[in-house]
Amino acid sequence: MQINNRLFEILYILMEKKKVTAKELAERFEVSTRTIYRDIEILSSANIPIYMSQGKSGGIGILDEYILNKTILSAEDQNQILFALQGMKKIGGQEDKNVLEKLSLLFNKEVNDWIKVDFSNWGKENSQDAKFDIIKSAILNNNLIEFVYYNSNGQETKRTVEPLQIYFKDKSWYLISYCRLKEDYRIFKITRIKQIKILDEHFERDLPKESKEEKSDFKSVLLELEISKDMTYRVYDEFEYNEITKKENGNFVVKVEFPENEWVYGYILSFGEYIKVLSPNRVKKIIRAKLQNTLKNYL
Repeated sequence: MQINNRLFEILYILMEKKKVTAKELAERFEVSTRTIYRDIEILSSANIPIYMSQGKSGGIGILDEYILNKTILSAEDQNQILFALQGMKKIGGQEDKNVLEKLSLLFNKEVNDWIKVDFSNWGKENSQDAKFDIIKSAILNNNLIEFVYYNSNGQETKRTVEPLQIYFKDKSWYLISYCRLKEDYRIFKITRIKQIKILDEHFERDLPKESKEEKSDFKSVLLELEISKDMTYRVYDEFEYNEITKKENGNFVVKVEFPENEWVYGYILSFGEYIKVLSPNRVKKIIRAKLQNTLKNYL
């Protein structure tokens, strides 16, 4: 059974009220009745005795003798569920906290606060928590979202997307979604998403088996860089161990593959005087030209 906040809440409502209509659940969770029926199918497939009845007093119910049986879960299973919800709480809101508290009481366990996620940048008080709350809510409730997006070249576009998954890779958060503008799946870096808002329109689309990377005209380039020992902290922070070779003088030679675009040129320049491009020659010439243009600003 897919574990998410809405499924647990539906189960608790049924255990407490015994019977409720799909319309009532749809209004409570602000989703379509079609989404509710899909949730009921998921719960039924997990062998939870839920039934639907027609007529004036009909609705969705659960057998009176049903009790959420924690004994079917091992101690390890219980810990894994709580740990997963603990992680969800860090990118969620009060609802995930409530579910975590309910299950920790059910399992008679205290949850270790094993993870802390802060979306704000160092030295800044403004957090991106609200942005993540909007995205998470839209994913769980199948709502479209609208936002202004800035790509790696600084180009601004307005996007309407069907959000499908929040994705963390290489120190950054991304949103996997279906973009109505491009009529295809796209990956958006969340820090570049601005002016985000949730729309009333719902969608019915699942995450593809293999997510497609955001399409780009840029090709990758294999860089060979010599980085000064004075940048040791950055070398070990930003590169994999198998990409690093240490020289006798203490400097490092790093071989790494990056997409070749303005970002990678700026990244190389961020090391200042402590880096030298060994290859390819094309990138060496580009960096030399950029340094020369920078010097013109100080003449």
